[in-house]
Amino acid sequence: MTELSATGTPMMVLTGTANPALAERIAEELDQPLCEVTVKRFAYGEIFVRIDENVRGRDVFVIQSTNPPAENILELLLLIDAAKRASAARVTAVVPYYGYARQDRKDQPRVSIAGKLMANLIVAAGADRLITIDFHQHQLQGFFDIPVDHLYAAPVFMNHYADMSHEDLVVVATDVGAAKMARGYAKRLGAGLAIMDKRRPGPNEAEVLNVVGDVDGMRCIISDDMVDTAGTMANAAVALRERGASEVYAIATHALLSGPAVERLNGAGFVELAVTDTIAISEEKSSSLRNLETVSVASLLARAIESTHYNRSVSKLFT
Repeated sequence: MTELSATGTPMMVLTGTANPALAERIAEELDQPLCEVTVKRFAYGEIFVRIDENVRGRDVFVIQSTNPPAENILELLLLIDAAKRASAARVTAVVPYYGYARQDRKDQPRVSIAGKLMANLIVAAGADRLITIDFHQHQLQGFFDIPVDHLYAAPVFMNHYADMSHEDLVVVATDVGAAKMARGYAKRLGAGLAIMDKRRPGPNEAEVLNVVGDVDGMRCIISDDMVDTAGTMANAAVALRERGASEVYAIATHALLSGPAVERLNGAGFVELAVTDTIAISEEKSSSLRNLETVSVASLLARAIESTHYNRSVSKLFT
């Protein structure tokens, strides 16, 4: 049964090929079937999309993360464009993982601010709103000329760790930029806070110089918004154990797991690495990575979609 919004506009949920499993979980939470969509490649590689149901006058939600390959971004843009050209009443881009977010400023000569360019493309394609989780930098919201609902994965992780004893627990930020997120986790868990002092000799390289805070004899949870090549997390785990940490856990919203990530994480000795399903993890990586625990953000995103559809407050999802 198609639900109507407060203004009588029916909802429609559709997805590309980036993470269909998450889209199906969201649709189940909404008790709403996924719209039939055709996505295919021509022989020369060009992407073709077609929405196979009527979307005229519908409140359309397009679910698509923009992690590599770059075709995921193109699918998102093409689906938004198709919905707008089919006379959808409103189109909301639901982007669990927003790619290119680390390229958010011109910190070198002659480089692109790719995070801003991606925002421009999403708006130009016709999106009326954006829903996302854990931007790499909060100021990315200012790149958009449309409303942005920036959700946090913290409530999902807090539910996961609800039964953990909070005694002798310290949340560790991987750098000063991650301190705000770590402080939020520490406050919710009633835990201590420590911050890594690190430097980056080059891209995807990290070296821990010091740990600010007492971790001797403590159980430590390293928190970050993403785990890419896992250099930072692996080095942090080693540094914490060298300083007397009894156990080391890790939290990362977005599991990119690029290059040597699986090997590094397996060698780091984590008791558990908890990630969300904003990015689809291949069977090869999930089966190879020891102590991996995936928690779903489907319920969080479903509630955000429902609140948007019925014009309700989304801020209640932050508590």
